[in-house]
Amino acid sequence: MLDLHSVGGLVPVIRYLRNSNARIRAKAADVVTTVVQNNPTSQKLVMEASGFEPLVCNFTSDSDLTARIKALGALSSLIRNNKPGVAAFRLANGYAGLRDALNSESARFQRKALSLTHYLLSENHSDCSVFAQLGFPRLMMRLVSSDDSGVREAALGGLLELARDTALGNRTLLADQDRLQRLLWGRIQSIRMMAPDDLDAAREERQLVDSLWVTCYHQPSTLQREGLLILPGEESFEQPPDVAGRFFEPLRQGLVRRATPDERSDTGNGTGGGMMLLLGPAPGNSQSN
Repeated sequence: MLDLHSVGGLVPVIRYLRNSNARIRAKAADVVTTVVQNNPTSQKLVMEASGFEPLVCNFTSDSDLTARIKALGALSSLIRNNKPGVAAFRLANGYAGLRDALNSESARFQRKALSLTHYLLSENHSDCSVFAQLGFPRLMMRLVSSDDSGVREAALGGLLELARDTALGNRTLLADQDRLQRLLWGRIQSIRMMAPDDLDAAREERQLVDSLWVTCYHQPSTLQREGLLILPGEESFEQPPDVAGRFFEPLRQGLVRRATPDERSDTGNGTGGGMMLLLGPAPGNSQSN
């Protein structure tokens, strides 16, 4: 990005975002996405070169759907971990643009909008009230029944972020408690009927459905009770496998076998000659030095 900027290429790329050809607008947004992703310096340069404004314009009002989707992708990369970018997006009524994207018929547009919504909710829970006022909970609940698995998972993730907000989330969702419960129960029924391969692929959806159920209704879902939450051979998300433990277990057992019965029963406080396993220098080393 620095090379593009130093040779004067940044301004033309941003200018192409306003080109009359939709394919050129979309390609320019692709270039912006590539150069700003995980790059704070590039994000700052694009903001300073007034690249934010045409991206927002294309995202919210471009007549070409592909150009809108590409602009949203560029905006998502531009404002992530970029507080001035997030503030600018908020002031530019970007949240309303996300709502419109969720109302579209494009699963790809919906996925990208849900991804950015989830990020914004997780980064700033104070915005939950704004998303609630704009009707995001109802939109997300509708998308939980999408035929697209990526849309379903992203919608469930967004609802979970809202539900975890103690100030507003639960209250917002509980206003539609019956509807949400019916939707989640419908997903549980669908998961029950999945073929083994589909069930394995739906791991994230299973976890999200159960987490949302626990958060809203304070009890495990039937997925847990029926053994569908964590399948044989899977590890729980909350308890990752103990990879290192098996390497240290033989050493621990060897130390226990070598210890006398008195040493094994001693607390290791120094009063009974017990075996002490220490990290760092032994007591008194610092004084002897």
